[in-house]
Amino acid sequence: MSALAALAARRPARPGFREVPPERRRRRRVQLVWALLVMNVLTFFPESRLLLPIPSALGRLIAQGSLPLALLLVLTVNRPLRIRPSVYAFLASLLVTEAVISSLRAEFLVGALYRSSRLLIFVVVLWLLSPWWTRRDLLLIRTHLMVLWAVIGTVVLGFLVSPGGAMVDDRLTGVLWPIPATQVGHYAAMATGLTTVLWMAGLLRREIALVSVVIAIPVLLLTHTRTALIALLVGGIIAGLSLFTARARARRTFAIAIGVFSVGALTAGSAVTTWLARGQDTEQVAALTGRKLVWDAILAQPRTTWETLFGFGLSNKSFTGLPIDSNWLGTYYDVGLLGAAFNIAMLLFVFVGAWFTPQGPRRALALFIVAYCVVASFTETGLSEASPYLLELTLAASLVYPRPSREGI
Repeated sequence: MSALAALAARRPARPGFREVPPERRRRRRVQLVWALLVMNVLTFFPESRLLLPIPSALGRLIAQGSLPLALLLVLTVNRPLRIRPSVYAFLASLLVTEAVISSLRAEFLVGALYRSSRLLIFVVVLWLLSPWWTRRDLLLIRTHLMVLWAVIGTVVLGFLVSPGGAMVDDRLTGVLWPIPATQVGHYAAMATGLTTVLWMAGLLRREIALVSVVIAIPVLLLTHTRTALIALLVGGIIAGLSLFTARARARRTFAIAIGVFSVGALTAGSAVTTWLARGQDTEQVAALTGRKLVWDAILAQPRTTWETLFGFGLSNKSFTGLPIDSNWLGTYYDVGLLGAAFNIAMLLFVFVGAWFTPQGPRRALALFIVAYCVVASFTETGLSEASPYLLELTLAASLVYPRPSREGI
């Protein structure tokens, strides 16, 4: 057998056959795991208008089945099982535990336990990906950005094929896969921010960054998503300031941005006001498009001490059939004050960790993501469930994780 093995080792490779190194195979599987996690949070909405009708059962199977598939795949690449201790992941695990406990007493027990199980598997996969958090090449960040580009590409393609079908109530949505306008705006804003920060840090070529931003910003504007735009601006300013003294690109970007803002304020002030108003009157804007009525009803709902601390169990983030549209009210309703406290602790940990991280790309990216999540959390849900926001906050936590002197993976 040893002679046969030696002969096989000396045998030349077949013409045209290129063996993929083991490290590259592992990296590709990690990227696929992350893409499956993103696919899982692309919730399928069966009532949406699509160019190619997707059966509801098939759409849900694709979205929901990607999570157990991601778990199986990450188990094949993380052998033997290794995880890195993390305060952030520990807090996420406490959130999962509290969600399971609260869901055991939920009115809709099956749905609450299903969402808790989904969150549990989601966090387990994130734990198993922890050995790749500290890679020098920012593998998870680059993978997330590539997946965002792919998602935005499907939205743009659907708009080019069917402009009328893609614009619902004058807001751009996905028609190849059902993606609401708010989610499209979120993906476009996050892609724009990550691309800009990577370019300012000198980690992305100018041509790639320019094409990405030129496509993503019009997509964001066509969605008329005010939260995503404001979160992008706040996160971009904070990230840019963290690079201001170290990167000439950051200083040039700030100078150009100030010039564009000044000219735009003088020449397009009315157009900006119209875009922000989104066809709503002053009363509707003050009521946050009806959100305030739902929020007041949640706060006025009678609760026992248990329900105040632990909530009513994980829900679909709606109250009396209306969307809650606030991470803090949604978290309070689902998992009570304890769940909200875990959310605050997770955000504070990432922010403090980013503050004490040495100046550079990792710090700037982490500050952008955590600032974006904080701003968006006031009118968007997601930090207490398997969602794009929890996924991206995990990316920020991975960036502030202390890098070992020698990489094991």
